[in-house]
Amino acid sequence: MKNSILNQYNRVIWLIAVFLVSAPLLLMAQKQSLSLHQAIEQAKARNRELRIDSLNVHKSRQQTAITRGLLMPNISLTGQFQHYFQRPVFFGLNSNPSSEKIDYARIGGEDLAGAQISLVQPIYNSGTKHEIKRRGLLEKQSQLYYREKEIDVVARVKQNYVQLLVLNERLKLQKESILRNKKALADASSLLAQGRALRVDTLRAYTSVKNLEPDVLRLTYALQISQQQLRVLLGDVSETEYNLSDSLQLNPADSIPSENSTYHLSVHQRPDLQILTLNKEINDREIELYRSARLPVVNFVSQYQLQTQTYQFRFGNAGYPPVFYAGIQFSIPLFSGMQHINRIALGKIERQQADIVYNNAQEQLKSEVKQILATLVETSERIKTQQNVSETAELSYSIVKYRYEKGVASRLELTDAEFALTTAKSNYLEAVFDYLSAKIELDRTTGKAEEDL
Repeated sequence: MKNSILNQYNRVIWLIAVFLVSAPLLLMAQKQSLSLHQAIEQAKARNRELRIDSLNVHKSRQQTAITRGLLMPNISLTGQFQHYFQRPVFFGLNSNPSSEKIDYARIGGEDLAGAQISLVQPIYNSGTKHEIKRRGLLEKQSQLYYREKEIDVVARVKQNYVQLLVLNERLKLQKESILRNKKALADASSLLAQGRALRVDTLRAYTSVKNLEPDVLRLTYALQISQQQLRVLLGDVSETEYNLSDSLQLNPADSIPSENSTYHLSVHQRPDLQILTLNKEINDREIELYRSARLPVVNFVSQYQLQTQTYQFRFGNAGYPPVFYAGIQFSIPLFSGMQHINRIALGKIERQQADIVYNNAQEQLKSEVKQILATLVETSERIKTQQNVSETAELSYSIVKYRYEKGVASRLELTDAEFALTTAKSNYLEAVFDYLSAKIELDRTTGKAEEDL
């Protein structure tokens, strides 16, 4: 009994030790280093919206395969069995045609069985050919929809990644500002205790620290929300916290493209504009399909049949005479209540509508390109200005801090210099974020899904 208790006690101790050793590893497993390239690749592979559109592409391919099957032969095997409790009746067996009464007789067996194998091979059907071409265009359209969604998802991943980088930098900047203000508060408190400073300086420093703390909380929650949004984009159902391995970088060699080149590039590469162009072709095929409905349909038909009749289910002794035929079957539509004419008119209206939609999209694209390029120019100039302001503010803070330490500058001057430094760096981060966001929108507008910023 005592040994059993000791064994259970040792087992519990062993489980606790294993848990304490593995707990840090489990916590580390919840964090993952993530580069922008890895984020985009994971989104392409696991994003739910992309998976839905990928299945739509497969559905469209299957629809095309189903339509092509209309040109292939249709072979069917049928059979039947019937038992007559009263055998079938045949009239018209009397030899006197002037008699009012028509004689009849019951001829045949009580049990009837038969089997047929039939073949129908389309020879001419103009509508099927046009439908196959239309389905091919719809399949291409589904691929363009997938491409459009892929570009959108990549742009959203980039935007979210940049947002996380900027939020991390702003949080770091805010914490640095709090540290500087806390040091100023400690200095003011020390000088107040020595009788070398006023109480208002201590109160002002305390107020500055407390005013900055809510911003830290707001940025922390914003980071958590952005992390969750990134997990949704990447199709990650876990609670993984991503440590971004890339950093905010601006390439000074980047040049802003011209408006005309950007517009022409967008017209040729954007999937949504290609879809609108494809819609016009689809409308043309639909008009041809409606016109072909007035043409004849010709099929080759053939059938081989075995049938028999007997009594009391004696099929073993029954005869099985075969019947075989082959021929041509055609169908010519004569009148369908004006449906074909009205459908052709409807197709022409839809074609005109597709032209207007495409022209309108082109005009909207010109406005969109102009706005994005203007934003790029404005933000690039703002980055240069804010970078100079940030450097100036940092130099000013260093000078005021030195003068304050020598007793020449006042506490108010130091507080103002620190606030100006924090504001300048924050404005610089905002300008960088706006510039990178404009570049992402430029890639989306031109139909690019590149991985660099």
